[in-house]
Amino acid sequence: MSGGSVLLVVLLLVPLVGAALVGPIKDQATAKWSAVVVSVVELVLVVITWFAYSVPAAQNGARFQLELSVEWIPAFGTRFALGIDGFALVMLAITAVLVPIVLAFSWNEKLPEGRTQGGFFSLILATQGLLVGVFAATDVFLFYVFFEAMLIPMYFLIGRFGGPRRQYAAVKFFLYSLLGGLIMLASVIGLYVVSGNKLGQGTFTWVELQKMAASLPESTQIWLFLGFFVAFAIKAPLVPFHTWLPDAGAEAPVGAGVLLVGVLDKVGTFGFLRYCLPLFPLASQKLAPLVLTLAVIGILYGGLLAVGQTDMKRFVSYTSIAHFGFIALGIFAFSTQSFSGSVLYMVNHGISTGMLFIVVGLVIARGGSRLVGDYGGVHKVAPLLAGVFLLAGLSSLALPGTNSFVSEFLVLLGSFPRQPVYTILATVGIIFAALYVLWMYQRTMQGPLRGNAVLAALGGGRGDGPGTMIDPAVAADRGATGFPDLSKREIGVLTPLVVLILVLGFLPGPVLDVINPTAAATMSEVGLADPVGGVSR
Repeated sequence: MSGGSVLLVVLLLVPLVGAALVGPIKDQATAKWSAVVVSVVELVLVVITWFAYSVPAAQNGARFQLELSVEWIPAFGTRFALGIDGFALVMLAITAVLVPIVLAFSWNEKLPEGRTQGGFFSLILATQGLLVGVFAATDVFLFYVFFEAMLIPMYFLIGRFGGPRRQYAAVKFFLYSLLGGLIMLASVIGLYVVSGNKLGQGTFTWVELQKMAASLPESTQIWLFLGFFVAFAIKAPLVPFHTWLPDAGAEAPVGAGVLLVGVLDKVGTFGFLRYCLPLFPLASQKLAPLVLTLAVIGILYGGLLAVGQTDMKRFVSYTSIAHFGFIALGIFAFSTQSFSGSVLYMVNHGISTGMLFIVVGLVIARGGSRLVGDYGGVHKVAPLLAGVFLLAGLSSLALPGTNSFVSEFLVLLGSFPRQPVYTILATVGIIFAALYVLWMYQRTMQGPLRGNAVLAALGGGRGDGPGTMIDPAVAADRGATGFPDLSKREIGVLTPLVVLILVLGFLPGPVLDVINPTAAATMSEVGLADPVGGVSR
């Protein structure tokens, strides 16, 4: 055993043990409160971890901190090794923030018959625990184990608790991710064999693998890179590996969807930064034009499809595809500033898109329909709901003063010196973002009261004709409940996200201080000079 910190082990075990304890609890109120307590404890532990992480140490070359390494499978050279850098820390933080919000939002969610809130909350906690393992693992094989294992609770969240086509969406999600994971496994094994030839003994330790990275032939790096890249591109998702996301996002329960688009997808872009670039620097540079082309296509394609969506949950999924194009652009533009912008974008996307998904869920819960055409004039009966919808949308389109503006600006500013053509093409996506966000808001929130869902909820008729997607369970009692504005619980759920959108829009410095040293270290590992010559706060 090496390293003395057990903090990361505790971070890993708290949600996993919590999930195991919450699931069997029969009293649903007890199960829900227990899950919330576990998530709050995890949030407190992440805050402690944040302050335990030393930015000066990272600036002075400490690649990982709070490390713990225990011999695991000696015959294969694997270790149970955990440690965090700035990238991992901010991803742990956004996960810890979103999970209590998801649990609070899902408190009274209508679940399919035979499903329990305890089971749902248990799977949310299990997903969080496995995500901690993904972000904190410093052994490549251990990372692979967590990467595959995190599919299991999300598969059940979609397949057991989702919408009408949940089984199809869950299987599609699982098969795409499993295929990518198996391709990555081939590269993991190849990396172990290559390390044995280079070092005299095979290893999965990230630090040792990175030290030999520059000496690997370019052709070898390309083959190994592709195995990791395909798995991460599916997870991100980049076009053309993206087709699972609209189905999974549309059919997942809202709480699971928030984690899916807010955190789980970031495993792909995190993997690019943690594994593809440092372990295969020559291949990353060689194949960068291909990835940048896919990124720009994703920005434009995702934006165009978002404009034409009639299903609000699929709309959010397609906006995410466009946003991930910006993140990939920053990663493969190879500058410290673009790296920092991409990681900050990952955090801010989790906040803004998570909030947008929640607001869409609140609208659907009131009207019982996912179709855009079933809503209109909502601001007249629910002004607070319309207001937070607008704020989430403005954050998503990166309006100055909101959190996403800083990260998008850093990505474009850092990418332009090395990749001006791709950066210019990507800026067209900003226009699309304004179009799809404002048009969606105008169609659902503005104008006179209209649409089957709104009118039926207000007692103006059922409105359940052909072509609608109104949930019969909601339609049965909505005439009595009307179309209410935000409740106190819902205001409490959304307030932290509103605060983060505004605070990070004007004060991103503390988060960038954590990200920047790791961005500089990654730039050094890639072996390229920084065209910007620094990073911005």
